[in-house]
Amino acid sequence: MLLINAILTALIVILMLPVAVLLVQVLAAIFLPKTVTETSIEARVNLAVLMPAHNEALVITETVQSILSQLTYADQLLVVADNCSDDTAVIARNLGASVVERSNLQQRGKGYALDFGLQQLKNNPPQVLLIIDADCIMEKNAVQLLASACVLHQRPIQALYLMQSQPNPSLKERIAEFAWLIKNKVRPLGFNVLHLPCQLMGTGMAFLWKDMNQVSLANGHLVEDMKLGIDFARLNKAPLFLPDALVTSVFPPSQAASDAQRARWEHGHLSVILSEAPTLFFEAIKHRNMQMLGLAFDLIVPPLAALSVLCVAVFILSLLLMSKFALLLASILCIALVSAILLAWAFFGRHIISFRQLCYAPIYAVLKIPLYIKFFFNRQVEWVRAKRD
Repeated sequence: MLLINAILTALIVILMLPVAVLLVQVLAAIFLPKTVTETSIEARVNLAVLMPAHNEALVITETVQSILSQLTYADQLLVVADNCSDDTAVIARNLGASVVERSNLQQRGKGYALDFGLQQLKNNPPQVLLIIDADCIMEKNAVQLLASACVLHQRPIQALYLMQSQPNPSLKERIAEFAWLIKNKVRPLGFNVLHLPCQLMGTGMAFLWKDMNQVSLANGHLVEDMKLGIDFARLNKAPLFLPDALVTSVFPPSQAASDAQRARWEHGHLSVILSEAPTLFFEAIKHRNMQMLGLAFDLIVPPLAALSVLCVAVFILSLLLMSKFALLLASILCIALVSAILLAWAFFGRHIISFRQLCYAPIYAVLKIPLYIKFFFNRQVEWVRAKRD
């Protein structure tokens, strides 16, 4: 029994770290003075926008138009139609984008498409490379804001990337949108005011062209964006968050497609935590690199539903074992987590979900337990695009 209590206590202490990071990020985002990443749109930057696209005929029109309206004659928009079986390439080309088509069923995934696009741009390389997904909208001035900030800071820049629900969203979709808001807005905003970096989010990203030669994109990693952010941190160029540049997208309309997309994101995130976080902490401490250390702390915060399930589980175990010390720690853990979520909702999420609806979130988290069990026994390892039709 003593051994079990010791193991449980150790687990609670471990969980306190990501919960503490989350709470600090939320509190910083709310209460600390905003020191938004400096940028300027006065000096025009030579840039190229690279867009990987796999069967995006239904959505690519609006995306291409939102980008072309922000480009000059000297800029480039290159669409990589990757293993497409629809009219993605034809539509993008007719809209005025440059298009290259790639067909390789063995090497599937966004990373391979991006690498293919980079090879095409080498003959006329830009100063700054922007990466945008084919189902996203670049809001006004986002392109130039990202490019200018990238040149100013000489580091990768990440836009504010928000996912929105379909019209008349279900409760589950509202909860998912709120969780996305915490991950992609509240948390990076909190670290931004603390002068710490953020994770890359897969779209709305700007890079110096000269830096792209130092990293590898040609892989089928489930969360290639997170891996790329870690690679840049190791080069002492951890990404910076630019909330003034907004990129938006919409969750897939079908529930099956949405679930598949979340499985890819969450399994990929958990895999990166286990495979990269320990090494990143060690390297950051060894080299006294605060930016890398900040990214490591951000990285260890798992998906909100997974973190909630773990905290509730250790609380229940503490009750069952009648361990007073473990129960005290578990209570503090749960209070800190609930406080972070409620504060994030009160200051950022009230327009997405009501308090009454938010109270159903624990049920949503419990329903995802099979997804997390599957991670240990049959995790998703292949990149699969979410269907939108």
